[in-house]
Amino acid sequence: MSELDYSQFRVLTFDVVGTLIDFEKGVLDSVRRLGGDAATGLSDDDIFGAYKRGRSANPGRSSQAMAQVYRELAGELGLPADDSRAESFQLDVIDWPAFSDSAQALARLRRNFRLVAMTNADRTAFTSYAEKLGWPFHDSVTFDETGTAKPDPQYFAYNRGRQYAFGYRFEEILHVAQSQYHDIGVARELGYTVCWIERRHGQKGFGGTPDPKQVTTPDAHFTTLAGLADAVEAGMATA
Repeated sequence: MSELDYSQFRVLTFDVVGTLIDFEKGVLDSVRRLGGDAATGLSDDDIFGAYKRGRSANPGRSSQAMAQVYRELAGELGLPADDSRAESFQLDVIDWPAFSDSAQALARLRRNFRLVAMTNADRTAFTSYAEKLGWPFHDSVTFDETGTAKPDPQYFAYNRGRQYAFGYRFEEILHVAQSQYHDIGVARELGYTVCWIERRHGQKGFGGTPDPKQVTTPDAHFTTLAGLADAVEAGMATA
């Protein structure tokens, strides 16, 4: 993998949930708190598997669908599934934490690029995440506006057209994401230059995201967002 010339880009597009927001920690913490004693002994993979199946069966707006996701995963795992717990899980989704390096790294990257969020979250959830991240984005595209979700190529087409309307060419965009399934594979197939932030580096499997058909080799690869910011600043200093 050759070192990218970051000066060729004007726009960084970002996956949000999983790349900037630590949804895996959010899901695990919520399920174990709400499940109480019944959740004792459940592995991370037990919880992630049930979560993924529940989310697949309820693909609607993240600020509304997650209560039913909890009911289904709780039923599968033998956890309490009353309305109060389901509603608490829904509220927890809006409050999922940011990764520790996200806000600072985004602030650094904003000095050199237009930052655009491309998220499967809806506008309600995204607004909460953007606030946690320090309001770094110049523009954003959410599930509400596209009517579809990644990895659907139409999602990427929507944002490509939107950025072109603002005067940014396709070759000036670098797409930054964690999910091989939702982002890296499809974006590479569509001709994007891609940067993989491998948040699960050193861990087995794909955690809370679906398994991709294959792992796509990105154009740039870091295990943290701070690593990307470091590389950009080093590259810009010598350009």
